[in-house]
Amino acid sequence: MKKIYTLFLALIITGSLMAQTPQSFKYQAVARDASGEVIADQAVGMQISILQGSTSGTAVYVETFTPTTNEFGLINLNIGTGTVVSGDFTTIDWSSDTYFVKVEMDMTGGTTYEEYGTSQLLSVPYALHAKTVKSITESQISDL
Repeated sequence: MKKIYTLFLALIITGSLMAQTPQSFKYQAVARDASGEVIADQAVGMQISILQGSTSGTAVYVETFTPTTNEFGLINLNIGTGTVVSGDFTTIDWSSDTYFVKVEMDMTGGTTYEEYGTSQLLSVPYALHAKTVKSITESQISDL
């Protein structure tokens, strides 16, 4: 009986771990100064906004970061994990509209942000695949 209980508990824990998706997505940029030179090994201030509907749409989520660039000026962020300024990343209804990422930076590491651009968020391969999966029948599950 003890073995069955332990096995059942392990299956529940494993199932709940597999069902969790990260509430963030990756973002990379290269920091350059006004003359195009790479800003290497330096802390920069960044503000990321998720805009709804257009490049000038409503900011549904805003967060800040202070990453340090590497020797090539590369910055790696996980959008959704920064210091929240406004909004709630987990409540964004990604299916309701188009969304855009606005990037603002302060090359001195402060909070006097300058806009560097806004880009539309597009599907990633996992999302494109998920769109094709509408339902799974009981017979398909038993085939696994």
